[in-house]
Amino acid sequence: MSLTREQLIYMSKVSEQTERFEDMIGYMKQVVTSKEPLSTEERNLLSVAYKNSVGSRRTAWRALSAIEQKEEAKGGKHLNLLREFKKKIEEELGNFCNEIIGLLDEYLIPGAADSETKVFYYKMKADYYRYISEYATGDLRKRVADGASQSYSEASKIAEELPTTNPIRLGLALNYSVFYYEVLNEPQKACSLAKQAFDDAIADIEQLSEDQYKDSTTIMQLIRDNLTLWTSELAEEGGDDQN
Repeated sequence: MSLTREQLIYMSKVSEQTERFEDMIGYMKQVVTSKEPLSTEERNLLSVAYKNSVGSRRTAWRALSAIEQKEEAKGGKHLNLLREFKKKIEEELGNFCNEIIGLLDEYLIPGAADSETKVFYYKMKADYYRYISEYATGDLRKRVADGASQSYSEASKIAEELPTTNPIRLGLALNYSVFYYEVLNEPQKACSLAKQAFDDAIADIEQLSEDQYKDSTTIMQLIRDNLTLWTSELAEEGGDDQN
């Protein structure tokens, strides 16, 4: 049975409420491939669908990595089983990430009409490349890290057209700085980017609209938390270097 756009959106919301995120992806893919631009609400539904489907697997992968380390320390009796399971999760992660990157490249980015939408989609593309880089090795890791870097950079150029307090611009700065810290291993660059975004937003805080206040201030707090953590880690490393 072919569903109308309204029905697809309705079923996406029902899927979210019942935590059936892979069903939600199925409905939202049909909306995307209809080639009509997404509204802000629809864009957010698409983001929720993929974020939750990928997020549960990222959590599982990290937990398995910790179990694998313990198993190695004990002598590794079950290492092959764990690694096969981990490989299965990596394949699922890769499938979801590559699928949304494909939708962004083919439909969403070319159809984006305004700066905020373009930033949202380029940031999304960069994020999913970053998620692959968390488990990838060798040539694949280099390729996806390059893809993330290019997409974050493109998003950042367009984001300059948005207010410094815009939650999408702030979310981009948050994730781009995490990418520098965790993937590229460039903590100084991560701190510099995060501090600039935070300071610029603080300077313009009085211009923050009421409807964006909660989202923007929440992201600013996350940026500040990261900065506090990263600068303390850098200070400790600096202290270690002097010993």
